[in-house]
Amino acid sequence: MGFIAFLILGLIAGAIAKLILPGDQAGGWIATMVLGVIGALLGGWVGSAVFGVGLENFWSFQTWIVAIIGSIVVLLIWGFFTRSRHAH
Repeated sequence: MGFIAFLILGLIAGAIAKLILPGDQAGGWIATMVLGVIGALLGGWVGSAVFGVGLENFWSFQTWIVAIIGSIVVLLIWGFFTRSRHAH
């Protein structure tokens, strides 16, 4: 997959992850979509290492699933760190 397609995938996966996750994550939509790109990268890396499913084909259902799951994981980690920082 090309770089631009990967960025688009990550941005959309981040937006979908934000819609799926309950609560208010710090950072707004722009930060969420940037974290979505990071999550898509993480999801693709873990997906290819563990399940043999990477981010090779933009239109593949499996590509979108691993990108969205990766984005959700990154957003959960981000929410954990930003929430604990604001609590003190």
